[in-house]
Amino acid sequence: MANGRTQGGKGKGGKPTKEAKAAAKAARKQASKERRTQLWQAFQMQRKEDKALLPIMIGIVVAAAVVFFLIGLVWDLEWFLLPIGILLGLLGAFIVFGRRVQKSVYAKAEGQAGAAAWALDNLQGQWRVKTAVAGTTQLDAVHRVIGRPGIVLVAEGSPQRVRSLVAQEKKRIARLVGDTPIYDLVIGNDEGQVPLSQLQKRLTKLPRNIDTKRMDTIESRLSALSSRGGGGAALPKGPIPGGAKMRGVQRTIRRR
Repeated sequence: MANGRTQGGKGKGGKPTKEAKAAAKAARKQASKERRTQLWQAFQMQRKEDKALLPIMIGIVVAAAVVFFLIGLVWDLEWFLLPIGILLGLLGAFIVFGRRVQKSVYAKAEGQAGAAAWALDNLQGQWRVKTAVAGTTQLDAVHRVIGRPGIVLVAEGSPQRVRSLVAQEKKRIARLVGDTPIYDLVIGNDEGQVPLSQLQKRLTKLPRNIDTKRMDTIESRLSALSSRGGGGAALPKGPIPGGAKMRGVQRTIRRR
C-alpha cells in the first residue's frame, strides 16, 4: 500500500480514491455521450424514412407552448408558463418519436423468422423467457414465457406446423407445473393470431394467476427438464431477412 491507498481504487476505510471517482465519472460521461449519439443516429434514420416525424414533433412543441402561453395570459404569467409549455412539448415530442421508432422496427421485423424471439427478448417487466424450446428446420419455433399469468407458449412460423409443436410442448410440461395455467399464442396477422407489435400488450392483459415464488419454482423445474432433454431448437437469434439464403440457415440448424 502506498500513500494510504489500497488495491481496487479504494483508500483508507474502503472509500474510493480521487482517481477511482474520476474514472467512474469519466465512464458515466462516456456512456451518456454514447446514448446521445445512438439517439441522434436513430432520429436521423427515422426522419429519413418517416417524413411526417419532424412536422409532428415540431407541431407538438409549438402547440404546447401556445397553450401554456395563452393560459398564462389569464393570470399575467405568460412568460413564466411559456418555458414550462416548451419543456412539456419537448417531452411529448420525444415520446411520439420513441413510439414511431418502435412501430417502424416492428413493421420491419414482421413476418421474418426469429422476429417473435427478438420481441420476447425485449419484453418489459418480470418475464422469464426461454426462446426456441421447440422448433423445426423450416424455422418454425415455440418460445416459453413464465410470468404472473403462468406459462405462455408463443409460436411463430407455419400455423399448421406450430400448432402441433405447441400441443407437444404443452403435454411435455403440463405434468411438471400442476394446475398452473398454460396459454398459447401464435404470432401472425390472421384471425386468432397475435400481431408482433401487439405481443407485449397481449401478455400484459392475461390474468395474474401465480406469484413470483411460484414462477421461480416453475422456472427451475422446466430448466431441469430442458437440461435432461438436451435443450430446445438451436435457432438463429433475431429476425432473419426474407432475402436470406434459407437453405444455408437450415443446414446450420441441423448441424447444431
